[in-house]
Amino acid sequence: MEGPVRSVHFIHPVGFVVILLAVVVSTLPVRAEDKSFYSPIIHVDKEKGVIVVSNSGKVFAVEVPELARPHLEKLPVSGMIDIVVEMRDDNAPLLKTWKVAGGESSCKQFDGKTCK
Repeated sequence: MEGPVRSVHFIHPVGFVVILLAVVVSTLPVRAEDKSFYSPIIHVDKEKGVIVVSNSGKVFAVEVPELARPHLEKLPVSGMIDIVVEMRDDNAPLLKTWKVAGGESSCKQFDGKTCK
């Protein structure tokens, strides 16, 4: 007499790939998101290295990297600026680039390294 028949279940190959991809994607580090804002320059704090701007009725500070800080004094308060920032969860957005769109400035464009 034969013993009980045991059924063996295998994961379908497509299901295995889906599970594998889900595990890989869930373990990847979250990449910071870049956003662009067109805003008036409300305040420039050279000592703290921040620019205060507004977007959609919200006023917020943007942290300026060390390379851009010497050029902060060239930004016209109340002038218009187009900035690209890296959004960060626990910190102020970090400036990546700027283009002064309205107002006089000897630094109309900052590309992340140099001023033009």
